[in-house]
Amino acid sequence: MVKLDRIEHIVTIPEGVTASISEDGVVTIQGPKGSLSREFKSTFISLLQDGSGLTVRVDMPRRKQRALAGTWNAHLNNMVKGVTDGFTYNLKAFYSHFPMTMSVKGNVFVVNNYFGERVPRNAAILSGVEVKVNNKVEVVVSGIDKESVGQTAANIEKCATVKNRDRRVFQDGIYLINKE
Repeated sequence: MVKLDRIEHIVTIPEGVTASISEDGVVTIQGPKGSLSREFKSTFISLLQDGSGLTVRVDMPRRKQRALAGTWNAHLNNMVKGVTDGFTYNLKAFYSHFPMTMSVKGNVFVVNNYFGERVPRNAAILSGVEVKVNNKVEVVVSGIDKESVGQTAANIEKCATVKNRDRRVFQDGIYLINKE
């Protein structure tokens, strides 16, 4: 088996985006849509700033160190994509008999009349995420942080799950349609 002596992942920074690394391992990426910061700390992995972008480097990597370097590369690429384009998740509400109504109240997503229930169901909206309800059945979740947008979409999907019924028959709920 061949051992690799070094792994380098290069994250390219496009025009209009700036990246900076502080001494304590916090990477801040600023772009046209906003700014994101995240802490990257490891004793084995080094994060360097080149003229064209950022480099994640591991010398004499073991399996877990190689995996962590790939994870850091993915996080940095997601941060760059978030501050340039942003992330959008589209969800859609499906119901057969009881028409559910959805609304956003502050940082809470509210679903009323789900299966005719009198008590509304709530989902938390994380900070930095914008949620809109279009055409009474479409929900658009958008923001610059991929993890916050995905978790908010998951919270909305989870608040409208079927309980104590056969899921093959009762398919009402809010489901993810696509991600952009």
